[in-house]
Amino acid sequence: MKTAVEELSPTRVKLTVEVPFEELGESMQAAYKKVAQQVRVPGFRPGKVPARIIEQRFGRAVVLEETLNDAVPKLYGQAVDESDIFPVSQPSIEVTKIDDGEQVEFTAEVDVRPNFDVPDYEGIEVTVPVAQVTDEDVEAQLDGLRQRFATLTGVERAAANGDYVVMDLAAAIDGVNIEEQQAGDVSYEVGAGSVLQGLDDALVGMSAGDVKEFTTNLVGGQNAGEEAVVTITIKSVKEKVLPELDDEFAQLASEFDTLDELKESVREQVRRTKLIEQVVQARENALDALLDKLDIPIPESALKAEVDSRKHNLEHQIAESGLSKEAYFRLYQTTEEERFAEFDTSSAKAIKTGFVLDKIVKNEELGVSEQELTDFVVRRAMQMNVAPNALAKHLADNDQLTLAMVEIVRDKAKSVVGDAAKVVDEAGETVDLKAIYSEINGQEVVEEPAEGAEAAEGDADKAAE
Repeated sequence: MKTAVEELSPTRVKLTVEVPFEELGESMQAAYKKVAQQVRVPGFRPGKVPARIIEQRFGRAVVLEETLNDAVPKLYGQAVDESDIFPVSQPSIEVTKIDDGEQVEFTAEVDVRPNFDVPDYEGIEVTVPVAQVTDEDVEAQLDGLRQRFATLTGVERAAANGDYVVMDLAAAIDGVNIEEQQAGDVSYEVGAGSVLQGLDDALVGMSAGDVKEFTTNLVGGQNAGEEAVVTITIKSVKEKVLPELDDEFAQLASEFDTLDELKESVREQVRRTKLIEQVVQARENALDALLDKLDIPIPESALKAEVDSRKHNLEHQIAESGLSKEAYFRLYQTTEEERFAEFDTSSAKAIKTGFVLDKIVKNEELGVSEQELTDFVVRRAMQMNVAPNALAKHLADNDQLTLAMVEIVRDKAKSVVGDAAKVVDEAGETVDLKAIYSEINGQEVVEEPAEGAEAAEGDADKAAE
């Protein structure tokens, strides 16, 4: 087999592949067997029709077509491996020549990762937040712990922000109640920011037994987006009572006997968290600095696929929420146009990031051990609250283990860049990442997967090999 590569653009190539006919032997035998199973010839059982009879009755072209259907995808993959290119899209293949018995020629146009060299990342200067723990940090953690152990106590007064109410809700359009918009005994924190516009304003000042109406646009159901009159009936008002911050609370909320012991434990937890955040931030900042040094063209097909994937995921999230589009975007204080614009930018960065990390993986000869893959599955299973064995089976059954390995090895590449950086905190003090690793007893610093981890999958698959 002979392959010629023509660069059509920095992100697209054309392969011209010439294949001697003798290299098609295995595919041709498979073609004869397949055609023999499909045709019916008197005097022969299915699958037992001789090759010469097939050609006499149905023509040589039928066999050649099946042969090429089987052979060309395999030959394309072989040509890619031999040409040292990194496809990031499906190829457009055309058989351009069939010289029966002599040679077959086909072309394949495909988007590829552009050629580039990774700049030296040793000593990249980055700045991270200071890891100093303040009294305010400790108080914030303790307040969050108190919130978890808070109780609700009924009050004989009007509701205010922060109170909880139990209420019945009913919605009507043009005086007709909408059955699916009726809800009873709904518990709600006043001021929490309901997607139902006007609800919080209506609740402030209402007491048990009060009834009030307000007009708003419905956010879910068949009438989502339509204007309706919502009737609120308050059944009770309760205020949140936080436990006293004392030794008794320490014993209730932790394994410690005294509040001082609890505070010290919280302080240490905050400190460890800030140290880990320094490591994560150092890696992110070092990678961003490296990316800033590179101007890499992004293949249009890869960018479109990434943006389309994010739009699809967004549509799924909206559907799962049960909200109208307007209510969903209002909840997240954004608009559809803003999200789509963000997708364009973040998708391009995700693809570029994948390209660079995969190059580093190859240059540094990084790989994934069986133990690292097992640890990854266990961590991800804990995050998803599923059994590790069930997640491992799901990944294997859906051919997603390669993607998991890509995520692991890219994270290792990001660590390489971060560890090579010169890191200082915002106070100008040098940050020793290795000392942090040692201080947290070798605890692995695991980052959330970057958006678009699946970007440039073809490149990543190659890098993970």
